[in-house]
Amino acid sequence: MRIKHLWLTDYRGYGSVDLDLPDGLTAIVGRNGHGKTNLAESVAWLATLKSFRGAPTEALIRSEAEAAIVRGDIENAGRELLIETELPRRGRVRAQVNRQRLQRSRDLLGMFRVSVFSPEDLELVKGSPSQRRGYIDDVLVDLHPRNDKLRLDVERILKQRNALLRSSGGRLTDDVKATLDVWDAKLTESGGALVAARREALDLLTPILAKAYDQVAKGPAEITTAYRADWEHLGLAEALVASRKDDLRRGLSTVGPHRDDIEVVLNGLSTRTHASQGEQRSIALALRLAAHDAVTAVTGSPPVLLLDDVFSELDPFRSGALVEHLPKGQALLTSAAGLPDGADPELIVEVADHQLAIRG
Repeated sequence: MRIKHLWLTDYRGYGSVDLDLPDGLTAIVGRNGHGKTNLAESVAWLATLKSFRGAPTEALIRSEAEAAIVRGDIENAGRELLIETELPRRGRVRAQVNRQRLQRSRDLLGMFRVSVFSPEDLELVKGSPSQRRGYIDDVLVDLHPRNDKLRLDVERILKQRNALLRSSGGRLTDDVKATLDVWDAKLTESGGALVAARREALDLLTPILAKAYDQVAKGPAEITTAYRADWEHLGLAEALVASRKDDLRRGLSTVGPHRDDIEVVLNGLSTRTHASQGEQRSIALALRLAAHDAVTAVTGSPPVLLLDDVFSELDPFRSGALVEHLPKGQALLTSAAGLPDGADPELIVEVADHQLAIRG
């Protein structure tokens, strides 16, 4: 899988971009605030129709423009795909593939895949459980795009259940109980399926994670993982019933897959609370590498790697280890501090004030 050509119109600070990209490593270099990450973000947008920086759509449109255009010429398993997206300041994002309009954004899933590495990845280890749930759910979708519907179903059910809890005024009337029974049954079914998929993905990732950690830390270590769900001892159906009093009082669902966590254990200790900063950075890198390798193994095609200013947060030891063990395939690397030792890009793109200069 690769992106052969990228076109931008009025995206972020870019008026126009027309860029050929080689098969191997492309380095995007320049000072901070001049548009390096915006370029990488636009590539990821073509895969997900989302900003990996969490920016709303309107923030992606150049200030004086009414819409932005992001287009990419993609090669996926020998198939040529022209992905075109329009981001209007008002209204819905529009996307088409080979001139055929997509009715839903999730119809794009699987046509183009990226693996994003960023300095914020440290939050996968030391941040809140939502960071780790987001990680495993993104892996699920990359492994099998149909999992996106499962995730959305759980989100929809929780939204409806929470709306009922808020409107109840804290009282469990017969009508509220009957409707809660319906939403609890739906959440038990869909939530249970999501948790089962998460566990299956975690089983796939764990041995790959251990190998990836050995590579970036350059030393063997015992890596295990565990899926943590407070409701496990009761089962989800009973736990939802047991939590009703508290849920009604608080107006939200206090148990379920939206509250679960994933624990990564290094040499018998939780990496979130007991690992050093260096160990946590190695674990974060290993989590991204493991996801990339797992998706490659299952789909048969490596996602495009996007390494956004990762090396600014790594010491020379870990930078060298990451460069040495970068997976095969196309990669884009952004850097404000020069290139790490061992990096040998096929193309260097210099960015200054959202203008590009090409060096082969």
